[in-house]
Amino acid sequence: MSSPLVWLHALRTHCRRPVLLSTVIATAAGICVIAQAALFAHILHSVVIVGSARELLFPYFAALAAILLLRAFLAWAREICGQRSSTLVRRFVRQKLLEQLTAAGPMAVEEKHTAPLASSIIERVEALHGYFAHYLPQKTVALSVPVLIILTSFSVSWAVGLIFLITAPLIPAMMIMIGQGAESLSQKNFQLLSRMSAHFLDTLRGLATLKLFMRSQEETERIASSSREYRKGTMAVLRVAFLSSAVLEFFTSVAIAVTAVFLGLSYLHYLDFGLYGNQLTLRTGLFLLLLAPEVYLPLRELGTHFHARADALGAADELHSLLSDLEKNPERSPPPAMDISRNVALQLRHVSQHYAGRTIPALNDLCLSVDAGEWLAIVGTSGAGKTTLLNLLLGFLPLQQGEIIINGCSTISLDSDDWHRHIAWVPQQPQLFFGSLTDNIGMGNTDISSQHLKVAAEQANLHPNGQLAHGLATEVGEQGNRLSGGQIRRVALARAFAKDAPLLLLDEPTAGLDLENERLIMASLERLQKGKTVIMLTHRLDTARLADRIAVMAEGMIIEQGSHQQLLEQKGVYAGLVSGGTRVMS
Repeated sequence: MSSPLVWLHALRTHCRRPVLLSTVIATAAGICVIAQAALFAHILHSVVIVGSARELLFPYFAALAAILLLRAFLAWAREICGQRSSTLVRRFVRQKLLEQLTAAGPMAVEEKHTAPLASSIIERVEALHGYFAHYLPQKTVALSVPVLIILTSFSVSWAVGLIFLITAPLIPAMMIMIGQGAESLSQKNFQLLSRMSAHFLDTLRGLATLKLFMRSQEETERIASSSREYRKGTMAVLRVAFLSSAVLEFFTSVAIAVTAVFLGLSYLHYLDFGLYGNQLTLRTGLFLLLLAPEVYLPLRELGTHFHARADALGAADELHSLLSDLEKNPERSPPPAMDISRNVALQLRHVSQHYAGRTIPALNDLCLSVDAGEWLAIVGTSGAGKTTLLNLLLGFLPLQQGEIIINGCSTISLDSDDWHRHIAWVPQQPQLFFGSLTDNIGMGNTDISSQHLKVAAEQANLHPNGQLAHGLATEVGEQGNRLSGGQIRRVALARAFAKDAPLLLLDEPTAGLDLENERLIMASLERLQKGKTVIMLTHRLDTARLADRIAVMAEGMIIEQGSHQQLLEQKGVYAGLVSGGTRVMS
C-alpha cells in the first residue's frame, strides 16, 4: 500500500506538461531579472558617473521597458500554467473518487458519513491546488534561478557569489524545519474539520428531535465548542505560517545586509578582494546589490508555498485513505453483455452473508428459486435478512458465499451495469432530486419521450384528482419536500413504469402509507407486474397475499414458502400470523 506522499507524487503524471512549462517560464523570468538589473545599473552609472547624454540612453530605457513588459507577461503565463496543472489534477482526483464511490455501491457509501465524504470531494481536493499550481513548479525554480544568479555573480565578484552560495541554503533548511510542524498541524486540523462537519450535519437532520426533547441549547453549545476548537487549530497553523515567513525574511535580510556591507567596505577601500583585481564601480556594485534580493526571492516563495505542501499532504492522507477503503478487487477483463429476454428467472444457491462485527449471519445457507414471470413476496420480521437479500440482487453488496444464477448464468460472470439495465427498483425511501417530475421520472434519460413519461405517471396514479396542478412540470423541491409521502412513492413507481425492465424489485412499497395511498400503490403494482418477474419485500400480510408465492424468512433462511392458501394449510408461522389477525409483521 503506497503512502499518501507517494500517492501525491504519482498525481504529477497528470500535470507534467503544464508544470514543466511553468518552470521554463519562471526560469526565463529569472533571466529577465538579471538583464533588468544589468540595464538599470548601466543607466544609473551612465547618468551619475559618466554623464552620458539622454539620447544615448533611449535604447537602454526601451530595452528596460520591454523587459518589464515581458516579465509581466511571463508572470501571467506562469499563473495560467499553474492553474491548468491544478485543474487537471483536481479533476482527475474528483473523477476517481466518484468512480470509486459508484463502483463500491450504496452500501459501502452508507458506511461513510455524508459530511466527511462531501468535505473530501470538495475541500480536501481543493487543498491540492496550491501544491500543484505553485509549490511543485517552484521546487525547480528555487534551484534554477538562484543558480543562474549565483553564476552571474561569480562572473563579476567571487566574494559576492560565495556569500550567495553560503547563505542561500539556510533558507530552505529553516523552511523544512518549520514546515514539518505545519504539516502535522494541518493534518490535525483537517481531521477536526471532518468531525465538526459530521456533527453539524447530524444536528441539522435531528433539529426537530432536539427541539421536542428541549436539547437544542446544549447542542448549540457543543457546536460552539467544536467551532472554537477548529478556530484554535486554524490559528495554530497560521501562527506557524507567519513564524516561518518572519524567519525567512530575517535570514534574507541578513544575507542581503552582508552583501551590502561587503560592497560598502569595498567602496571605502577597507576591503580589496573578491573582484578579480578589477575596480568596484557604481555599475558593478549596483548590479550585485540588485541581484541580492533576487537570489533569495525564489527560495522565499518556495517557503511561502511550502505550507501548500503541508495542506496537500494533510488532504492526501484523507483522500488516499478514502480511496484505499473504496478500492475494489483488481480489474479483470470486461464480462460479456447479458442476453436476457423479457423473462428473468433467478436462483440463489447456498448463499451466506456476514457483516463485520456480528456473530449471527445475515443470510445462512439460503436457497431460493424464482420462476420467470412470477411474483414473489418475501415476508419476515426485522432482521430476518430480507434487505440483505435485496442488496445482493441489486449488486450493492459483494457476494461472500454461494451463487446467484440469472437465467442459468452466474452473476460473477455478468457485467453489473448491464445487469442494472434489466432491473427496475422501487425502494422504501425513494430519492428525489431537485427539479420537476419529468426530471425525476426520466432520471435525465433524453431517450424517453414526454408522452412515455406521461403514460408512466398515469399508470403509477401519480396525479389522481388533479392534485398536481402543473402536471409533470410540477417542481418537487429539495428531497421532494413539496410532495406527500404517497406521491413520492408513486414517483418511484412511475420510474419503474418508464424503465419497463423485466425484473422488478420492490422494498416495502406500501410501508408507512395510509389506506388510500396503499390502495393506489397496489393498483399500480398489479399493472406494473404483468409480464415481469417481481420480488417484493413487505411486512404487510395484506400486500403479500396478492403475490403468486410467499416466502417467509427468519434468521437468514427461508422457513416457509408457497401461495397464500398453501401457507394457511401448512399451519406454520404465516398461518399463525393470519389467524391471529396480524396485518403487519413487526
